Amino acid sequence: MEKKRGRPRNLETQNAILNAAYELLLEGGFDAVTVEKIAERAAVSKATIYKWWPNKAAVVMDGYLHAASSRLPVPDTGSARQDILRHAGNLVRFLTSREGQIITELIGEGQKDAGLAEAYRTRYFQPRRQEAKQLIERGMERGELRSDLRPEACIDLIYGPLFYRLLVTGDPLTETEVESLTNLVFTGIAVR
Repeated sequence: MEKKRGRPRNLETQNAILNAAYELLLEGGFDAVTVEKIAERAAVSKATIYKWWPNKAAVVMDGYLHAASSRLPVPDTGSARQDILRHAGNLVRFLTSREGQIITELIGEGQKDAGLAEAYRTRYFQPRRQEAKQLIERGMERGELRSDLRPEACIDLIYGPLFYRLLVTGDPLTETEVESLTNLVFTGIAVR
C-alpha cells in the first residue's frame, strides 16, 4: 500500500492561490505575475505554492482554467451543425473578451517558455479539442456527418481559421463570420 505524501491541499488556500494568480494575470498579463505576488495576494508562503505547483506557469494556468472553464459549455441541441456553431461561437466570444485575450498572450509567451506551452496545450486546448471531437463523433453517430470523417481533421478545418484570424491576421471574428466559416466546412463534411 502506497502512502500519500504530506497533507492534502486545503481547498480554501488552494482557491485563494488560484484566484490571486488569475486576478494578477488579468491585471498585468503573464509577465507581470510572479510567485511572490501570488503568495502576497493569497496570504500564503511561496513554499506553499511551490509545494503544489512546479512553477509560475503551472499555477497561472490552473488559476486561469479554474476561472475560465465554466464559460465554455458543451452544447447538445440535437443538431451537429448547431452544436458546432454554438461551440465555435462561444469560443470566439470568449477569446475576444479580456479574459479570453489572455490565451493569446499565453500562446505568445509559450513561444519562449516550453513549460507554459505544454501547460496550455495539455490543460486548455486538448480538452477543448476533445469537446469538439465529441460533437463531431455525435454527428457521425446520428448520421448527420459523413461516416468516413477524421474528427481531428474536421476540428482543424473548423477551428483553425478562427485561431488564424485571432493570432495572425487580426481580422475581426463576428458571429456572421463564424457561421459562414462553419457552413463552408459543413458543405464538405455533412451527409448529402
